[in-house]
Amino acid sequence: MARPVTLFTGQWADLPCETIIEKAKSFGYDGVEFGCWGDHFEVDKADAAYCQAKRDLLAKHDMKCYAISSHLVGQAVCDNIDERHQQILPDYIYGDGDPEGVRQRAAEELKKTARAAKEFGVSVVNGFTGSSIWHLLYSFPPTLPGQIDKGFEDFAERFGPIMDEFQNNGIKFGLEVHPTEIAFDIASAERALAAIGNHPAFGFNYDPSHFGYQGVDYIEFIYRFADRINHVHMKDVSWSEHPTDAGVFGGHVDFHNHKRYWDFKSVGRGDINFEKIIRALNDINYTGPLSVEWEDGGMDRDHGATESCEFCKDIDFPSSDIVFDEQFDR
Repeated sequence: MARPVTLFTGQWADLPCETIIEKAKSFGYDGVEFGCWGDHFEVDKADAAYCQAKRDLLAKHDMKCYAISSHLVGQAVCDNIDERHQQILPDYIYGDGDPEGVRQRAAEELKKTARAAKEFGVSVVNGFTGSSIWHLLYSFPPTLPGQIDKGFEDFAERFGPIMDEFQNNGIKFGLEVHPTEIAFDIASAERALAAIGNHPAFGFNYDPSHFGYQGVDYIEFIYRFADRINHVHMKDVSWSEHPTDAGVFGGHVDFHNHKRYWDFKSVGRGDINFEKIIRALNDINYTGPLSVEWEDGGMDRDHGATESCEFCKDIDFPSSDIVFDEQFDR
């Protein structure tokens, strides 16, 4: 049976919830992954009546939701908070902007998100963690002994209780391994897992686009964390084979600028090998949705979301239930 192909609504938060559901259906999707911003899924309103109304809305359009995502609030749990966060957080989370207050309110909101997911009837919440040590990525001036350890300890102290709440509600968390998070490649993902004591509720929202341009083996990630892949984003990226003005770090150059070394692309138009990804997902028996996170600054988004859906459905295939060469002696 083919995996459901869904559309992550986070990049469509300017549209009302029903509008993006209607659009996703017209594009060919089987369902959506609601972002917890705009009016798509509002955690502060997610009581029984609200969640039932969302389910009814989905059923009206013959659509399903398999996961919700709290990337923006999650970012504030471990981050060094500054005025940038005000533009991505609800007013009731940002408040007066006092950094520790923001972090504490964001942590409580993630706990509420786990309870809301249970009420809504999904088993996965995707998101970010933020990081108190991202600014130490390039170690000059040299990092001091223990600085990186303290960052992972801070993550564990803040996310441990959140993951306990997830586990109590039967919900899995999927960290989208990504620059600016506590885990942004295989090595840091392993360290994050260890820091949080391999908490059973903690896993990953696999997204290959954040690995390819870094030079990280995005196929090995699937095998290395086979029992922790809680959700999958289908998102593409291209990177240059030739010298560019702005390298891996981006050069403070906006997306969709020819000076960049890498840029996100509509699914199937970048450098990610999705054939290998599907085979690896088959090998680890991942049966969850393939959720398109569509980003391409050079393409109309309705067109891009439609072609991305078609691409994902075309490239997905079920794993084999036989060993082909066992048939030779029959």
